[in-house]
Amino acid sequence: MGMNESDTYIDVAISLPAWKTYLYSVPKDMKDLITVGQRVLVPFNNRRVTGYVLSESIAPAQENFKVKAIIDILDDSPLFHGSQIPFFLWISNYYMYPLGEVIKSALPGGINTQDSLWVSLTDLGKEALLQNKLSPKEKQVLTLLETGDKRSGALIRACEPGLSASMISTMARKNLVSLTRELKKGAGGHRFELYVQSAIDHRSSDHYSDKRKEVLAYIQEHQDLSVRELKVIFPNVQAQVRFLEKEGQVICTQKKIYRDPFGDAIPLDTPPALTLEQKHTVSQMGEQLGLGFSPFLLAGVTGSGKTEVYLQLVEQAREKKMSALVLVPEIALISQTERRFRMRFGENIAVLHSGLSHGEKFDQWMRIAQKEVFIVIGARSAIFAPLENLGLVIVDEEHDNSYKQENGLKYNARDLAILRAKLSDAVCVLGSATPSIQSYYNTVSGKFRELRLTKRVSDRPMPEIQVVDLKPYRDYPGIRSFITPPLEEAMARTLHNKEQILLFLNRRGYANYPVCANCGEAMKCVSCDVSLTLHQSRNAYRCHMCSYMIPSNSKCKICNSSNIKHLGFGTEKIEAAVKALFPEAVVARMDQDTTTRKGSVLRLLKDIKERKTDILVGTQMIAKGHDFPGITLVGIICADQSLNFPDFRACERTFQLLAQVAGRAGRGDQPGNVIMQTYNPDHFSIQAAEKQDFFEFYNQEITFRESLGYPPYSRMVQVRLSGKNRQSVKDQALRLGHYITAQVFEKQPFFDGLGVLGPIEAPIPKLADHYRWQILLKCGAQRPLHRMARLIVKASFSELKKDGVRITTDIDPYYLM
Repeated sequence: MGMNESDTYIDVAISLPAWKTYLYSVPKDMKDLITVGQRVLVPFNNRRVTGYVLSESIAPAQENFKVKAIIDILDDSPLFHGSQIPFFLWISNYYMYPLGEVIKSALPGGINTQDSLWVSLTDLGKEALLQNKLSPKEKQVLTLLETGDKRSGALIRACEPGLSASMISTMARKNLVSLTRELKKGAGGHRFELYVQSAIDHRSSDHYSDKRKEVLAYIQEHQDLSVRELKVIFPNVQAQVRFLEKEGQVICTQKKIYRDPFGDAIPLDTPPALTLEQKHTVSQMGEQLGLGFSPFLLAGVTGSGKTEVYLQLVEQAREKKMSALVLVPEIALISQTERRFRMRFGENIAVLHSGLSHGEKFDQWMRIAQKEVFIVIGARSAIFAPLENLGLVIVDEEHDNSYKQENGLKYNARDLAILRAKLSDAVCVLGSATPSIQSYYNTVSGKFRELRLTKRVSDRPMPEIQVVDLKPYRDYPGIRSFITPPLEEAMARTLHNKEQILLFLNRRGYANYPVCANCGEAMKCVSCDVSLTLHQSRNAYRCHMCSYMIPSNSKCKICNSSNIKHLGFGTEKIEAAVKALFPEAVVARMDQDTTTRKGSVLRLLKDIKERKTDILVGTQMIAKGHDFPGITLVGIICADQSLNFPDFRACERTFQLLAQVAGRAGRGDQPGNVIMQTYNPDHFSIQAAEKQDFFEFYNQEITFRESLGYPPYSRMVQVRLSGKNRQSVKDQALRLGHYITAQVFEKQPFFDGLGVLGPIEAPIPKLADHYRWQILLKCGAQRPLHRMARLIVKASFSELKKDGVRITTDIDPYYLM
């Protein structure tokens, strides 16, 4: 298009892996409709893609510079506010992720318009297949297309390695295939329903059937009804409505519908009287609201009333016309937190988490963006909520590694919460009974201000913890090797007293190491370097990495023997053992296998609260912040599972998990007891968990971190290489390692202090048919580390990204396996 002084230009980030933003013009008929934060459909190369409006821009300085015009505006109102753009820019720069992809990750899923390229087999292509005058790759492509049309991306993946988009274009020019583009709207977005109301001018209905007269009379009486409501009273009413509309008797309109994820209404509560410690913490943090960025670490023992502190702070923010964001680590915890907040603030809250449908999440998002609510509760993705005038950011259970996103944009929501509070001049509260080493180090170094809650509410005592050494019971038969006499006796007493029990084991399934009794070969996943786990409830062996499954009657692949010995144990085996020991007790299990269906978590938690369940067996899902007043006994089946992971955070995670699950006991009127079974009773993590003493654990752990130069005394970047060809991945990893070492040596001032660990095979060398190598970069300063990471991410080493080898970087990694 030609240049014109009156043209409007906008800066757009596109939802593709592109590192810069692009200039587009706005047609005159759209000028008054466009604003920052909306999505637009734009031409990009030969495609139509979704873009995000970042700002109004000026005309390019070059004469005769051709600027493409946007095709359409996809939103009536903004999906995000201009005040969030610096937040998105920081994330893009720090995590080295394209800006458009950052915004796409932030917004509700399923809303973007997709422009797909479809590949079809032509008549000439069919003839060429019969004549066999094709290259091997062309023959492979055309053979795949014989079964039906395919998207170009799916076709390339099916033929990899060796097939590229340019090869498909060449085949199209030869008329072997035809290419067509299809624009498909996302699954998310507004929902509309058909409503019907009586017309103002009525015509005679004497000649109508009795059924039509009845439907018309009902509509005239009630007015403005949805067809969905009418169908409850009059089945198959759609045909009647169409007839009445054609006759001019009724008017039909489409109305926007809000999808409510909350369910039943909840009565409002009355705030309880605060303890002296709670009053002090609320006062100290509340007085900082509106005075600029102020980060706090709230270290409160389990059951000390941290949630009530959060509620009081949110109320103070509300009184000052500020919005509040509350993050919790698990969807299971959101329901509990959401209920507490709805009891205090009614419906003036929104929730954001992956358990919502695309439509429900979109509706919640729009309520926030349109300032209909001032409180948002959610899991890690809620950090992107389009709140304005943000005055308070709360991260509950801030130590939890669920705040780290492991796919796509690998962000840490806890870290972003601190950043967002800083950019918003807000108060940030990180709460935990077992703070992360990083966060507590920040209080020691003066970056955060520490506040403590040292006592439980109502002066309830902390649970008594008994450590049981498992070594003497190692050779006991059957269930006696993992449900020891001390634990069994404590369970019997608890059930006799009509109290509830929680049994914790952070491993799901029935047996985690099935092995052939004939030849000793383990039952392994064909796609991963891990053993399968027996799941009796599904009659299958299953891989917990890629979900590969085979029937439970499968034979050994080496010797064809059917004699498979099921070693190890998981929550299924514990559940079965408990049912055998205590047949009169009601036993429930809470793990990933029992909580996949919508509403299943709520049902389990409700049964515990209403004392319908006597014994709850579960994984780490039950250890995170839940308030079970009736549980007086916690049994930790094996406290050592995470201690031996090849990860410098293994001790930290073990202590946090044990201390958290122990804290579920004795939160009601009766005192609590914990039986902690372990093969390592002398390990300092176990001993600190027994004493419920975070500070003892911190003082020992921080010494190890400092001596080895691990975070918080350094920062880390993980570089992961993966691909389907083992040798190619190894070769590229070694080549990349040589390149990094050479760069460090040749440009020493730029990479001063940078340490390189690897390249080495990942602890799990093969995952989902992809071989994996990794390199860890470590440095006390951020700049040298990020300089090297950028060299790897961007074009400086793009020649590595061939032979089907993929390179990804993880800034501040958590998962090192």
